[in-house]
Amino acid sequence: MKQQRTEAGVAANIQHPVILVRLNRLFREGMSSVALYEATRGVWKLGKRREGARYALAVYRGLVREVYEIRSWFPAGTLRYETRAPRDVNLAERVEFEGRLAPESVRAKYVGCSVRADLPAGSRAPVLYVGC
Repeated sequence: MKQQRTEAGVAANIQHPVILVRLNRLFREGMSSVALYEATRGVWKLGKRREGARYALAVYRGLVREVYEIRSWFPAGTLRYETRAPRDVNLAERVEFEGRLAPESVRAKYVGCSVRADLPAGSRAPVLYVGC
């Protein structure tokens, strides 16, 4: 039986090594699945710790909107974007990932859940590591 989720969201019980990607400026209600994926996958200033993350959780207002399985990391600007142009960002020392939707069993654990407890108070970091 699936957990019922309210606007506040059921607290996520993160059981995988993930990165939380806060899309506060990029998220739009009704955005396409391609636009959401592209907003989540790049371009970020991350260190080697990113290699330990298995999934990327797209987060807006503390709620997980989607989950992607990370397949590979690339220097920013390597991959093609269809819905956005990261040209307004200095790509030096930034990265992007190539991935796909996570398996349904993983998505069911996180989509719609709250990760507010995992977000440090006052932190403005757009990407946070959990379990990696």
